Amino acid sequence: MSAPKCPQCGSEFTYEDGTMYVCPECAHEWSMDAPESADDAPVVRDSNGNVLADGDMITVIKDLKVKGSSSVVKVGTKVKIIRLVEGDHDIDCKIDGIGAMQLKSEFVKKV
Repeated sequence: MSAPKCPQCGSEFTYEDGTMYVCPECAHEWSMDAPESADDAPVVRDSNGNVLADGDMITVIKDLKVKGSSSVVKVGTKVKIIRLVEGDHDIDCKIDGIGAMQLKSEFVKKV
């Protein structure tokens, strides 16, 4: 039996190491018992509990001060296309009049 392809990079050169599979190309390791899939990304939810996805439209629910500037993102500001990223600020977007920003999902709601 051959080792499965790497769920991270799709490499065919994976190998077994004890109870783990290892990819020599991207150094990803995963358990033989429960192989991961590319769909294991964390779920990001808005303030109302709705699941957010890349490309969704959101609305800001609280005035947010822009760090390093005197600008404020006002309540009700609509953001057309979002991109989900990992970290504390899990939404990457562009806001008209302000520019590129990262927002926390707890301060937005899905439209």
